[in-house]
Amino acid sequence: MLDPKLLRSDLTGVAAQLARRGFVLDVVGFAAIEERRKAVQIEADRLRAERNANAKAVGFAKAKGQDCAALLATGETLGVALEGVSRQLEQLQTELENLQLGLPNILHASVPAGTDEAANVEIRRWREPAPLGFEPKDHVALGERLGMDFEAAGRISGARFVVLTGALARLHRSLVQFMLDLHTSEHGYCEAYVPYLVHANALVGTGQLPKFAQDLFAVGGDPGFFLIPTAEVPVTNLVRDQILGGETLPLKFVAHTPCFRSEAGAAGKDTRGMIRQHQFDKVELVHIVRPEQSYEALEQLTGHAEAVLRALELPYRVIALCAGDVGFSSAKTYDLEVWLPSQQRYREISSCSNCESFQARRLQARWRNPTTGKPELVHTLNGSGVAVGRALVAILENYQQADGSVRIPTALQRYMGGAVLLK
Repeated sequence: MLDPKLLRSDLTGVAAQLARRGFVLDVVGFAAIEERRKAVQIEADRLRAERNANAKAVGFAKAKGQDCAALLATGETLGVALEGVSRQLEQLQTELENLQLGLPNILHASVPAGTDEAANVEIRRWREPAPLGFEPKDHVALGERLGMDFEAAGRISGARFVVLTGALARLHRSLVQFMLDLHTSEHGYCEAYVPYLVHANALVGTGQLPKFAQDLFAVGGDPGFFLIPTAEVPVTNLVRDQILGGETLPLKFVAHTPCFRSEAGAAGKDTRGMIRQHQFDKVELVHIVRPEQSYEALEQLTGHAEAVLRALELPYRVIALCAGDVGFSSAKTYDLEVWLPSQQRYREISSCSNCESFQARRLQARWRNPTTGKPELVHTLNGSGVAVGRALVAILENYQQADGSVRIPTALQRYMGGAVLLK
């Protein structure tokens, strides 16, 4: 959520910043509601002051034994009026808050201009793709002979699900274990096991609600739950309504969870295979930091995700997303894209984002600044370290052999009982 003080003091400036994203802020409509709120607030304050003064007058009259019936009647009238005005004020504040919840984050000045992914900027590459020397198969053709079963998943759950069995299931598990070990032992993360079901307020806190309700799987009951779309949600909510000591920062969490997404806006995209599914696994990285450290943390987090791909020896590139492609809650995002031989192009395998104070303001996640002694909002960052299914896809395609077998990356062989080949 954007700073309400900034919206009140520089609404036109905020509108200009959001226009970089292609977002049109209704300045006139927003200002009109704010003016009504201020007028009603002034009236509520006037009535409250008048009621308090009247209550004191009642007290004085009673102390002197005077007749205070008229004062009591006035107090009742003022109380009824204040109650009505307070309801108006509450309604206007709710209306403003709902508008504010629909506003995306302000972008960092370094974010490239542009309206869509065509304007994203490549920052660097690691390891140029090497020709295989034969016509590459895609991960579906490779995987179906190794234990990847979309037909069985379809019978169980429908489209956009997969069943993995045998060595392929073990490879999937090995990737998870490898990533967790790497991030905890070499990158200093604290491993977290978190709920896969969350309440709506947790999703409001990280920015998925109310804007992206159609992308979520809601679970009935009272209170209602949602399946998590990413571990970012429960992990970032660990600091909800907290005031952290300055000495505890930065906090760095890593969590492996399944992720559940309806892919409502992805009709017709990546319908073949494991690229875009309703259920998939990720190893997620979350940083909670002091504001002045957040852009250094973004570079560090991105580097930790890159380390996974380097250890697996997968060609990849780092992309700075342009203004029109940065996600709702993010101020700046780097995407990591891994090479897929069957598509002859790079595909996203991780997004690393600095949300600055946008999520923290929704979560009321704060730290106590030792210089001022006052609570201030933290900055939150998150990134995939990395998406497990897409890493599996990349290994199948980049390590495939002409006979359809797949070499196992050296970094994973110890997790695979010493095996060097899937066949």
